[in-house]
Amino acid sequence: MRRILAIVCMLTVAAAWSLTVQAQSVPSDKPVVLDRVIAIINGTVLLQSDVDEEMRFATLEPLRVLPGQNTPKRAAQRLISRTLILEQMNEQQQPVTATEPELKRSLDELRKQLPACDRYHCATDEGWESFLKANGLTAKEVEDRWSQRLAILHFIDIRFRSGLRISDGEVEQYYQKTLVPALEKAHEATPKLQEVSGRIQELLLQQHVTNLLQDWLKSLRDQGTVQILDSAYGESSSDEDEGQ
Repeated sequence: MRRILAIVCMLTVAAAWSLTVQAQSVPSDKPVVLDRVIAIINGTVLLQSDVDEEMRFATLEPLRVLPGQNTPKRAAQRLISRTLILEQMNEQQQPVTATEPELKRSLDELRKQLPACDRYHCATDEGWESFLKANGLTAKEVEDRWSQRLAILHFIDIRFRSGLRISDGEVEQYYQKTLVPALEKAHEATPKLQEVSGRIQELLLQQHVTNLLQDWLKSLRDQGTVQILDSAYGESSSDEDEGQ
């Protein structure tokens, strides 16, 4: 089965590159927009445009992806990890989207808490639209991604976070020593601690389970196949069954 999957993946990549070559060879007065395959995750093809999209969405999570850290390589690794998690959620028949009330509540909080939203007045619909347009996003894209994000966090909560607690001291330390310096360096407005404490607590919870999550993701990589076609985005996983 894995040999068949590998053959299908190679044919997919060959077809993608063939289309690129054909597009380059056909003269046209109009510019041709090309995409390229950067990785194949258990048969799921990831494109350069997916990485670009991932980088745009980092605007919504400045506490998780600090200014200056949103590189293509890191975006690709986030994308690969999310793809692996979503595969597991589908296999375990876990919801991959949040409920409408959960989504609305979370997006309302997001619009109030994003530091970059201060100058756009995102609490208003007009201001939110202006913020999204300035960052190359649409309301529908954000709703879809945020709904998926909430479902993933719920899945991780169930699997990894049982019993974990974050103290007020940990929240304040992250705010003073990590968030404030990063925002000041990027010349972004600094929100008050109470305005972002909930988001920081969520971030610290994520950090506390990082080792467990990374070990789990590594096991998923080892069990399946992560084939990265451009070494600039990381390394492929080994597949002991490949070729058998």
